[in-house]
Amino acid sequence: MHNPDSNNAHPAAASGAAERVRIFDTTLRDGEQTPGFAMDARAKLRLAQALEALGVDVLEAGFPQASPDDFAAVAQIASTLRSTTTCALARCQDGDIDAAARALETAWRSRIHVFISTSPVHREHKLGMSRQQVLDAAHAGVARARELCHEVEFSAEDAMRTEPEFLAEVLSAAVAAGATTLNVPDTVGYMTPAEVAARFAWLRAHVRGAAHVVFSAHCHDDLGLAVANSLAAIEAGARQVECTINGIGERAGNAALEEIVMALKVRAARFGVDTRIDSRKLHPTSRLLCQLTGQNVQRNKAIVGDNAFAHESGIHQHGMLRHRDTYEIMRPQDVGIADTRLVLGKHSGRAALRQRLAVLGHAPDAAALEAIFARFKTLADRKREVLDDDLDALALGHDPDAQGPWHLVQLGTSTQLGGSASASVRLAHDDGRQASEAALGDGPVDAVLRAIERATGSTLDLAEFQVRAVGAGGDAQGQAHLLARHGQREWRGHGVSTDIVEATAQAALAIVNRIARQQAAAPAPLAANQ
Repeated sequence: MHNPDSNNAHPAAASGAAERVRIFDTTLRDGEQTPGFAMDARAKLRLAQALEALGVDVLEAGFPQASPDDFAAVAQIASTLRSTTTCALARCQDGDIDAAARALETAWRSRIHVFISTSPVHREHKLGMSRQQVLDAAHAGVARARELCHEVEFSAEDAMRTEPEFLAEVLSAAVAAGATTLNVPDTVGYMTPAEVAARFAWLRAHVRGAAHVVFSAHCHDDLGLAVANSLAAIEAGARQVECTINGIGERAGNAALEEIVMALKVRAARFGVDTRIDSRKLHPTSRLLCQLTGQNVQRNKAIVGDNAFAHESGIHQHGMLRHRDTYEIMRPQDVGIADTRLVLGKHSGRAALRQRLAVLGHAPDAAALEAIFARFKTLADRKREVLDDDLDALALGHDPDAQGPWHLVQLGTSTQLGGSASASVRLAHDDGRQASEAALGDGPVDAVLRAIERATGSTLDLAEFQVRAVGAGGDAQGQAHLLARHGQREWRGHGVSTDIVEATAQAALAIVNRIARQQAAAPAPLAANQ
């Protein structure tokens, strides 16, 4: 079989050797500067431990001089990590550098990351400094930091808009002062891949002592080129990339760690390098960040988005059922996702429908499949996605939009600051029964779910809970989405109300009702011989 990479293979790959690219994660520093992504100390520590388990080489834990909270978070993380270097950011100023050193005192391995702006626009409008002043500050900052930690990284902020000759002079001064890593950031996301590659190649040829240091790329995504620019830097000899989980960061964000790692893995023959990242933990780490910040990634996000390994087109689904390589260049399991998802919607065909029905235990003959397919298409025109519960109803000849048998009659909740929440529900059944129950929970949503479980006799193992506003203003509707496990199946429910707790109750009842309808339709077991 022809290898599409063979004509462009990196010499190191051809020889069987692969250099390692260091992954410098700045989710907790540059990433946390994103509006809406701030984390408390406990959340930062939890994410730091996950990043160490993921295998990042260097973790930039924060900017200690920025605030007492930032200092405390860096110090706590430094005392916890045992296989990842803990890094703290500092300007080329004595106070910053000393604060970073104090925060890193207990680190297994420490790095101070000193920086100063070097571009003409920054020198004039931000610093008010001459070239010589910037050069002197860079040398002095690195020299001071070198005495206080295991290793020093120097960054020339806005390096890509700096005169190349002056940039080489500043970086040479940093090497002379003791820096072992030189970061060349595209601070405003201005460059293109060809320009980045040319600049790194030029610097490696003109910086004094370049052979004895690691060059690093830190690319922002203002033009959507952060990952492409980072990969171009690697091709030009950079052996560290600075990136964040989910690509979070200032403005349009940073280069996405998961995209860089998987590009290097999938196109290993081209790049000839590897990382020590355990790619199977990429998706779980991405989801942890979403959980800690309350900010989800877009569905079509590469590698970790909900649609990254999902297929709805009938043509694509047919190809996937024949051979997954037809439409997937990596396995979902490689990034920590259980499996490919064939999404059933209006673009799906018979092959995917038949396959999913079989998974659910239905084996209709050709004529029955045609009838189910016709009803499926009608339903798919009204819904964005046809779920397993809908397919069960179609296969059993039921109405997928049926609401019963349980209906919400009354709902009440109560919460106390620092205490548990309580909820009471009254439900009515289609057969005339009524059930009233109350329960305590960690919050009103948890209490409502527990009360509904008691009232209906159903046990739901909640796996996913999402809420979002539909519209704007105080009277906007809230939409609740639940994913729960019951028996050997996952069940989804949706509810909409101006009261988000009521929306959650409606979503839970939707799941309970689907379970009840399936159980009612199931054939009775044969009696044992007496």
